[in-house]
Amino acid sequence: MESSLGVLLPLFSRERSAGRAAALAVLLETTGSTYQRPGALLLIAADGEYAGLISGGCLEGDLAGHARAVIESGQARRVRYDLRDPGDLIWGLGAGCEGAMQILLVRVGPREHWQPLAHLAEAYAAHRQAAVGLVCESYDPRTSLGAVTLPGATPEDMISAAMRSAAQAAAPATLEVPGRCRLFLLPLALPPRLLLIGAGPDALPVARGAAELHWKVTVVDHRPALAVPARFPSAERVLEARPEALRARLDTAGFQAAVVMTHQLGADREYLRALAQTPLPYIGLLGPAARAARLMADLGEQADRLRTRLHAPVGLDLGGRSPEAIAVSILAEILAFLHGRLANNALEGLVGPSAR
Repeated sequence: MESSLGVLLPLFSRERSAGRAAALAVLLETTGSTYQRPGALLLIAADGEYAGLISGGCLEGDLAGHARAVIESGQARRVRYDLRDPGDLIWGLGAGCEGAMQILLVRVGPREHWQPLAHLAEAYAAHRQAAVGLVCESYDPRTSLGAVTLPGATPEDMISAAMRSAAQAAAPATLEVPGRCRLFLLPLALPPRLLLIGAGPDALPVARGAAELHWKVTVVDHRPALAVPARFPSAERVLEARPEALRARLDTAGFQAAVVMTHQLGADREYLRALAQTPLPYIGLLGPAARAARLMADLGEQADRLRTRLHAPVGLDLGGRSPEAIAVSILAEILAFLHGRLANNALEGLVGPSAR
């Protein structure tokens, strides 16, 4: 499940600072073709401003009306939309989604101690697995719809174990608590972490694009003039580190992908040597195929540690030549890899935009 929390946090922070309650919409169930899958989130402020998407914009306006009632009353509610009838019109327009959705709306404000968003936001900032439980159906009048269960708040082993499992799998689930309720287990889908090695001008659009995807980016360069945090305001960290010091200065275990793009043959070779000793599953290298082959030859036995992970030339061949277009191709390839949509790697014939 892709993380949908990051886009909510600016609005959540604003409303929390102002002491204003908001409504959190959680997509519980889907049938047929829908824009999002269960676990998607939408935060709606009292003035109707919202962050996130559950539909492609078709339903958010209608949800805002339900959200106002939830904010005012504090009572959670379930809302169902069924768009499977092609003749069904929304505001005079056919939605065309051909799916059905069940959505839970809960108030998040001072009376709720800002839960469950406070817990998830803290885990997001620490890049730590987490999950919460939301009562999506109650069989006991003492258990209210929308009630929040946090890790450690319940001694029931069944619930605690289910929340841990959902957090580890980053996949939503439901849990029946006999005679009491049904819980929707909402996990935090942590954003990917990208290691960008090389802080030249063409690294800027890669970092910006990754930030737009709500990925966490660390930029590394051995050149002090380039490894400047102000040049990469959206990066989580900007680090000046020579290749031989990379593993000592940075724990690479939490990264899903790295892209090497220093434009210096010797520096690229030594950074690749360092990355060969890491568990990073995806390593991209900017530059033509012949350059990649030369670097692999220079690495000798270390090349064997990289061969199944190295994507060189990095990026899908989308046809663009500008730094911005190449950044899109790089991010598109990493996105495809993260979702299991990349059939092979560049060393087995995949040609990227930097091959020519």
